Amino acid sequence: MRGLQAEGGALQWREQPAVELTTGQVRVAIKAAGLNRADLLQKGGMYPPPAGVTPVLGLECAGEVIEVSGSSRWQKGDRVCALLAGGGMADEVVVDGRHLLPVPAGLSWADAAAIPEVFSTAWLNVFELGAAKPGEKVLIHAGASGVGTAAVQLCKAFGNPCWVTLGSEEKLEACKALGATGGVIRQNGIVSLQSEGPFQVALDPVGANYASDHLDLLGLDARWVLIGLMGGREAKLDLAKMLMKRITLIGSTLRTRDADFKAGLLARMEERLWPLFAEGKLKPMVAKTFEFDQAEKAFAELAADQIVGKVILVRE
Repeated sequence: MRGLQAEGGALQWREQPAVELTTGQVRVAIKAAGLNRADLLQKGGMYPPPAGVTPVLGLECAGEVIEVSGSSRWQKGDRVCALLAGGGMADEVVVDGRHLLPVPAGLSWADAAAIPEVFSTAWLNVFELGAAKPGEKVLIHAGASGVGTAAVQLCKAFGNPCWVTLGSEEKLEACKALGATGGVIRQNGIVSLQSEGPFQVALDPVGANYASDHLDLLGLDARWVLIGLMGGREAKLDLAKMLMKRITLIGSTLRTRDADFKAGLLARMEERLWPLFAEGKLKPMVAKTFEFDQAEKAFAELAADQIVGKVILVRE
């Protein structure tokens, strides 16, 4: 089978050896795969896959079950989407059956591939680690991204007013349409949101550039969940403010979590979120699709940072 790898900053399709299934694993013929910022970083040589994980790109995909090993809830022909540590941009993938979820009714392959990574990241970090309670205000950085748009929808569904930071008025209006209460264009400075706070949860993929501002934006006993470093890794903080407000800073990554953790997370998501997809209260945000052989164009589109939602590779 073919798989997409990053070599010297470029993308290359390479033949991959067939993987034999072990008990509990499922083979999925991939119909669509979502792009994430982690894929951009891996392409640029800045985010190698965890030890033992395939170098093939792709943290989420959707497709059809074609082989099952051992006792399983899945059968050949099932439509599924998968949360992966890698391997989604390929002809097929072998995955722990617990890391699959059924494609919600009525969704296309592209829609389904836009769900696993971003909704699991948003749910884990805002509602499990961030412990957002109904009514608490949530601050979401990079609000128009895949994770950001998922988080906005989740906040609306679970009764949390949310504000976003992002790069343009057009993106802000799109996030308001999804349910955001308000927001600010990052070039204008995020401290202007202080009048809208205090915020009890912050979802932060930015890091250093926004770090000191959080100490003014967050309220007493707030949870600041750091999930990325787009704005740098080193910051100067007034620890007295952090201490007096009893702010909890949580570092969080999903890709390197163990299989049991991911299985539990997905099981909770299926119970809490899948009914909301069926009711239309949650929806995957597909901004643009490209065929698999147009991967370079797809990566360039994501890197340009002009879209709202997700870029998806699809197989016609």
